[in-house]
Amino acid sequence: MSVDALKEALPAYAKDIKLNLGSVTTTSSLTDQQLWGTVLACALATRSRQVIAELSAEAAGHLSPEAFTAAKAAAAIMAMNNVYYRSTHLIGDETYTTIPARLRMTVIGNPGVDKLDFEVWSLAVSAINGCGRCLESHEQVLRKSGMPREQIQEALRIAAVVNAVAVTLEGEAALATV
Repeated sequence: MSVDALKEALPAYAKDIKLNLGSVTTTSSLTDQQLWGTVLACALATRSRQVIAELSAEAAGHLSPEAFTAAKAAAAIMAMNNVYYRSTHLIGDETYTTIPARLRMTVIGNPGVDKLDFEVWSLAVSAINGCGRCLESHEQVLRKSGMPREQIQEALRIAAVVNAVAVTLEGEAALATV
């Protein structure tokens, strides 16, 4: 199970996605842990069984057990936070930003891995889930810690490509049943 298996599964019309998947997983300036944690967290955010199976197997070969668990935690906590913060933002009443969320999210403060890596993974998942408020927050933390914009953009590119792989493969699977 691997990136190569996903590339093989993509239809001819998704050649750009196939090439981008190869590129984002082999030419990264992110650390190995940042790269594969981002890939894993994004795979989980897509909810695609096939993408999760293939990419989690490959990520396991690059991540320590602690980092693997932390990447899963990033996907989980952002699944909650992205809904909450996107909703309070979309309502348009700034009063909601002054009310405590009262949602437990201690894993963000103590993820079990380098906090910067966890922030990268949270940013990427927030991109897939479409939460502007979370994207802004995680980007600011990363920038304040000295991460260059090019590396932040790289995490966003990984999110975009992993999501496109999932959408394409899930779409093909659905069309096959029609």
